[in-house]
Amino acid sequence: MDRRALLRGAGLVGAAALLTACGGNSDQDCAPVDGAPAILSKKRSLKMVTAWPKNFPGLGTGAERLARRIEALSDGRIGVKLYAAGELVGALGGFDAVAQGQADMYHAAEYYWQGKSPAFNFFAAVPMGMTGSEISAWVRFGGGQELWDELAAPFGVKAMLAGNSGVQMGGWFQKDINSVEDFQGLRIRMPGLGGEVMRRLGATPITKQGGEIFQALSQGNIDATEWVGPWNDLAFGFHTIVKNYYYPGIHEPGSALSLGLNKKLWDDLSAQDRTIIEASAAAENDIMLAEFNANNARALDTLIREHGVQLKRFSDEILKRLGEISTEVIAEVAATDDISRRIFESYAASRKDGMRWGEIGERAFAEARALSAAE
Repeated sequence: MDRRALLRGAGLVGAAALLTACGGNSDQDCAPVDGAPAILSKKRSLKMVTAWPKNFPGLGTGAERLARRIEALSDGRIGVKLYAAGELVGALGGFDAVAQGQADMYHAAEYYWQGKSPAFNFFAAVPMGMTGSEISAWVRFGGGQELWDELAAPFGVKAMLAGNSGVQMGGWFQKDINSVEDFQGLRIRMPGLGGEVMRRLGATPITKQGGEIFQALSQGNIDATEWVGPWNDLAFGFHTIVKNYYYPGIHEPGSALSLGLNKKLWDDLSAQDRTIIEASAAAENDIMLAEFNANNARALDTLIREHGVQLKRFSDEILKRLGEISTEVIAEVAATDDISRRIFESYAASRKDGMRWGEIGERAFAEARALSAAE
């Protein structure tokens, strides 16, 4: 027998031994026998539900890109079928669908689950909170992921960062906002803790999924809305209804998006498949933020130059009051229970570090660059 035939025979014998140890099923996860290599993890077909309209720029397309990356890195062993908002469950139904096993994964923003625990807000955005890079630093290197796991596990969910839309705009307003008093009686679409800040200013916060906002604004059911930023706002056509576009968006300074998995599924995955999913989510977290930063700049220029949008800044008086109320709201969240307190303390410590370094690093450089930058 020649050498190549001998090697082929040895390989077949080794594979047969492994199949016997695995009960004869080559699709199943299998531990190595007597030092032999393990068989590849089993094939899986997973359902991912999202909070976004189908093919929506940035958010919807980012979720689709994430699904395709998981498939590519697993060489097709893990198939991911994506369902946009309303196709399998509603835009705000992803958490329950995944926790109960109706779906395997969701792509959404964690503040949508604040009815489960207000502490979920910290893993998406809180008013006057962290920027996109700061929240990544906290989750990855400041103990945030461990606290997130502790928070989500009792609900049957494992979640991780999987996108960021960056700093958001203050929103679209039918009337000028010149003082704190101008928020009185204002009906504004704003979810999460930002909505609670608006309520304490005298406004009426309203939660609507993305696909409902344009109609509500055009019919006068709301007086103002925030959504994401220039890129997504241009796509939604808010500029055809109102022209007052305010900044900065203190309610969401760096809106983190997440990939959530059914925890039983997560626990059943091989180490290899967990790594594939984690790497795919981490890549999307970086790519999406870069995509939003690039497209927001272009879209803002289009809104101003081609559509007559009036870019306006909230006054210092308004921003100071928003900051004061934000501090009150977040302190109340921290007092909810022990896990909320510990998450808040960890978040606050990391935010403080980020602010200190940001003053010396990026902010100082941005101010220096502005001194000589050409328009």
